Amino acid sequence: MISTWVSVIVMLVAFVNGARNEDDIQPCTEVQTSSSVVPLGSPVTATCVIRYGCHLVIGQAIHIEWRLGDHSLPGSQVANESGRFSEVVIPSFNHTREFLTCCVQASPVQVVGGVAIRAGYPPEAPQNLSCQTNLTTPETLTCSWDPGQQETHLHTMYTLHIKIWDSNENHTYELLPGVHRYTIPRSGFVLFSNMEIYVKAVNELGEAASAPIILEPVSAAKFDPPTILKVQVVPKKYGCLKLSWSLSQQQAWMRDYRFNLEVQLKTADNSQRSEQPILVSRVRPTRSVDQCRLLHGTQYLIQIRVRYQQGPWSEWSSSRSGVTLESAPTGRLDSWMKASGDHMHKQLNIHLFWKPSKQFRANAQNVSYIVSVKRLPGEKGKLCSTKGNYCTFKLPGKAKKVYLSAINAAGKSHPTEVRIYLPKASSVISDITVLPHDDRSLLVQWRSLVSSSLTGFVVEWRPLLETDLSLTQFEITDRNQTQFLTTGSFEPYKPYGISVYPRFKDGIGLPQTVNAYSRQKVVNADPEERRVVLKDLNTVSPYEAFMMVSTFGGSLNGSTIHFEVEAFDVVAVVMIVTVSGVGLSLLIIFIVLTCFSNQQRLKGRFWPSVPDPANSSIKRWTSESTQDSHLSWDNEEPDPMYLSHLSFLDLPVKPSKEDDDPWLSNAEDTSDLGESICGSPFIRGYSGSNSDSVPYATVVFSSPCNSPTPKEAHVYLRSESTQPLLETEESFSPKCYHNMASDRIPSEQCFFGPSHDCVPEKGADPGILWDDFPFLRALALNDTQND
Repeated sequence: MISTWVSVIVMLVAFVNGARNEDDIQPCTEVQTSSSVVPLGSPVTATCVIRYGCHLVIGQAIHIEWRLGDHSLPGSQVANESGRFSEVVIPSFNHTREFLTCCVQASPVQVVGGVAIRAGYPPEAPQNLSCQTNLTTPETLTCSWDPGQQETHLHTMYTLHIKIWDSNENHTYELLPGVHRYTIPRSGFVLFSNMEIYVKAVNELGEAASAPIILEPVSAAKFDPPTILKVQVVPKKYGCLKLSWSLSQQQAWMRDYRFNLEVQLKTADNSQRSEQPILVSRVRPTRSVDQCRLLHGTQYLIQIRVRYQQGPWSEWSSSRSGVTLESAPTGRLDSWMKASGDHMHKQLNIHLFWKPSKQFRANAQNVSYIVSVKRLPGEKGKLCSTKGNYCTFKLPGKAKKVYLSAINAAGKSHPTEVRIYLPKASSVISDITVLPHDDRSLLVQWRSLVSSSLTGFVVEWRPLLETDLSLTQFEITDRNQTQFLTTGSFEPYKPYGISVYPRFKDGIGLPQTVNAYSRQKVVNADPEERRVVLKDLNTVSPYEAFMMVSTFGGSLNGSTIHFEVEAFDVVAVVMIVTVSGVGLSLLIIFIVLTCFSNQQRLKGRFWPSVPDPANSSIKRWTSESTQDSHLSWDNEEPDPMYLSHLSFLDLPVKPSKEDDDPWLSNAEDTSDLGESICGSPFIRGYSGSNSDSVPYATVVFSSPCNSPTPKEAHVYLRSESTQPLLETEESFSPKCYHNMASDRIPSEQCFFGPSHDCVPEKGADPGILWDDFPFLRALALNDTQND
């Protein structure tokens, strides 16, 4: 802000404090400096001359003062009578930009002139100039460089210069400030012609150019990742694979040029990997490449990359696999044997474990192992055969050693001799401890007593949560070794059993065993609490926990507990939630359908229509009419009349005078309204009927139902049902019925009421009464069927 005001003041001095007449436009002062742009830290010299006639100094003594920004500088005035000239020297100008002003001591001090001085550094020569060609569409050449570490504090311009030798063409490309990378279009270069390229940097203090580079654009191209077409076995050459490869489709036009090729190989199980890629020089894409000195019968994963001349390497190709020719296994196997049983009676059970030594080569994909009591394995002396890493067998009585061999399709290895060491009751190991080294290793330490017969130790470890013996691992150590770092696929928070066995010249001693974890959790408890919550535990996994109390005086461990977390039946919970959700959904759907369905239909579902027998009608009568009828659920509207059940009653014939009045003799039998009388449980052949149906009337026969039609008239009895089926049955039920089913028409008969209430009617047309009295029509049809 101060510098801005100073510049404004200088401008005012230049235009306001000058000569006031139009003929003289010269300023009052003239300030000159050695340079307005100087190297940072260099000396600066400036002079100030006050012109005669300047109205600011008329009639008063002149004393010139210098200021750099807001700070005063000592000046030197030339000894003359006017004192109008002054000079100042700045030994080291340490500002990147500042105003140097010339002032006259007046009241107040007047600024009469000044100059802006900038400082910085000349540009450095650009470094690390490199260019890379892109051969994909569109083809371009991109160059980049390093402008240097030093800041110039001045505006610096960079230009890229290209000279094509074959055509003597020159191209110059200007760059935007702060940009140190430029992409040249395809029209600015020739793929197979040498070019000279350099970068120039220019500012007000000087210029500098990078060292020129000479390149052929095609040799600076980074090619696309190549493609491995196939990997083949070289016939009759063990440990060799033949690779066929090609460039990408966009760059296939260069298939006749020679490239440098690098091959990266590793075994499929990652047991071995080439430390450095194998370089194959000057090879055409049309030619295959042989890679030898590989393991026999081993699957390899192969990748390649290419470059042209000294250009950049392409990215690695996708992996392709290949298997070399198989050969017989070579090398020996490391073994560890444990014996149990009664060795006095020559009944020993042997657990034999083995693993490949550093020199062992399976030389095949499928390898099996044979344990035999004979040096040459055969069916006669074979004890076991397996593809695993252990074997259990009973030792023959006189055997002192067994032989372990590896076999593949190409042959068998030289047998490894395994001596049978009997178990001994002595132990020299004490104070075994196991410390977690990291998530994948445990440090086992032990102490042992001095024994002349001791030959070494065996460290064995296995996961305690697994019962598979193939997971057992071991390592044989020297007799002077008292610690071993076990490595392998240890899982955190899971227990492992670690045992150390002493090996003697004549047997195996008693082991020391501890349980250990590659990682443990410590949970801090509140001192005021007497419980702690353990989180993130796995289900169906045994845990070991102990309490430790600590003070400033030390720590003390409490008792150790073992526990398991019960599995939570997630499947059952999901099923319960699912069934509950489905049931709730069905309930909601049922309620919605019920609410929006037809009211009459809803009423018919829950409160069936109960018809009045007197007003009922039958549209159709079949032989199945004696069975229960139900409302049709498919019709939009139920039938207005519902005939539920029709019962027929066969009365036993009694030789008495009361036979002519079945009502008086069997009135109590008519109260069974829930069963068909013709199919009564008291009658042979009873089959039962729908117990939910209730007849409204009972027809009483004086002879069995299937007997010929009697000559006398049938008798109809009123139902004695106590259900309130008919609200006003006296007003709707007729008091006298005529028997229309008889061949002859009697004078009168009374039913459903006392005889004195009946008024006989004569001369009724029988054809008119059929539709009005459905029970009578049913009887007529029943008589017809009985005939």
